[in-house]
Amino acid sequence: MPETNLQQSTYQPTTVYIKPTTGLAALNLGDLWRYRELVYFMIWRDIKVRYKQTLLGAAWAVLQPILTMLVFNFLFGNIAKMSTDGNIPYPIFSYTALLPWGLFSTALNSASRSLTSNHNMISKTYFPRLVLPMASVLGGLLDFAIAFVVLIGLMLYYHVTPGLNALWALPLFILLSLITALGVALWLSAINVQYRDVAYALPFISQFWMFITPIAYSSKVISEKWQLAYALNPMAGVVNGFRWALLGVGNGPDVLVAVSAGIAIIILLTGLIYFRNMERTFADTI
Repeated sequence: MPETNLQQSTYQPTTVYIKPTTGLAALNLGDLWRYRELVYFMIWRDIKVRYKQTLLGAAWAVLQPILTMLVFNFLFGNIAKMSTDGNIPYPIFSYTALLPWGLFSTALNSASRSLTSNHNMISKTYFPRLVLPMASVLGGLLDFAIAFVVLIGLMLYYHVTPGLNALWALPLFILLSLITALGVALWLSAINVQYRDVAYALPFISQFWMFITPIAYSSKVISEKWQLAYALNPMAGVVNGFRWALLGVGNGPDVLVAVSAGIAIIILLTGLIYFRNMERTFADTI
């Protein structure tokens, strides 16, 4: 009996108050670092699955931009006789734009479906759901690297030498492309959990976005008064930046590129907030 009284007297209950986090802390971005091994695993899994049981395998990463470039060259280069900046040969002019666009569109399409395609994981175990769209976006870098080898060959063939600006500018524009893809994918992937219409809308979104991005044409065909509005498309800044860094045509980072970067960051931040707010419903809805 005395021993029992001693134990009761030494026990001090502890009260823990749990308060919801606010602001950017509510995004719990630190979880991504704690689950970084899962991010690496999901990236590797997406790369392995992408070309599984395909006859050509990773060659599709090269064939898609090459075939698109040949079609553009025939229609816009040979038939329409569309001019290019600085008299750059049309094949390399269009292929340079198709590289970042391929990175963006591949990331957008795979990341937007990442939640529904991994519904078993979401409904059975906990992990930061942000891992899935992020891994899908980063997984496209391998295809980009493979397709970039072809660009090097084209530059050698057409005797185009990139400037030193490419060393520091290209990584920034690649990052801008990934930020744009991730931001839009966060919106679409979260919406896709509730409304599967996103899967049907994605091809149209990608096609429409491609038309309003200066891939098959130069951004200079847009009149001066519409240039600022045109810069609201983040991929316009990415494509123009690629051509400036690699081909030396167009303007370098200017106000229009800054507008594109600002819009991309806004899309990413709002996408993170919306994704985080909807995350608690994924397991029940999916």
